[in-house]
Amino acid sequence: MPRRMIWCLLLLPLLCTGCVRRTISIVTEPPGALVWLNDREVGRTPIEVEFLYYGTYDVRIVKDGYEPLITSGRADAPLWDMVGIDLAAELLPLELHSRIEWIYQLEPAMFDEPGLIQRARDLRAQVDAQIVAENDSKNPK
Repeated sequence: MPRRMIWCLLLLPLLCTGCVRRTISIVTEPPGALVWLNDREVGRTPIEVEFLYYGTYDVRIVKDGYEPLITSGRADAPLWDMVGIDLAAELLPLELHSRIEWIYQLEPAMFDEPGLIQRARDLRAQVDAQIVAENDSKNPK
C-alpha cells in the first residue's frame, strides 16, 4: 500500500469526528426577563446560550414590575464530557449536545411606598444614634 494511502487512512477518522455543543437554556416565569451571565448581557428569556466551560455562573435577571434576581447557576459536565472520556467522545462521528436548563420564578415587585419611607427613617435614626454614641465615646464629659 502506498504511503500516501496509509496517511489518508490514518487521518480519515480525525476528519470524520463529531463535535460537542454545550448550551445553557434559561427560562423565567414570566418570560421576557433580561439575563446577564457573569456580568455579560445575553438576552431575554427564554434563551439558549452556548458556553465553553462547566462550573458555576453568576446569574442576574431583571424584568420591570418584578424583583431583580441575583443568584448563581451550576453547569455540570455529563459523564461523556469528563476529562479523558471527552477525547474518545469527540473522536466518534456523532454530534453530542450538553444542554443545561435553568428555570427561575420571578416575584412581583413590592411597591409599598409608605413602608419604604418608614424603613428609611428608621435606618437614618439608627445611623444617627450610632454617630452620637461614637462621638460620646470619643469625647467623654
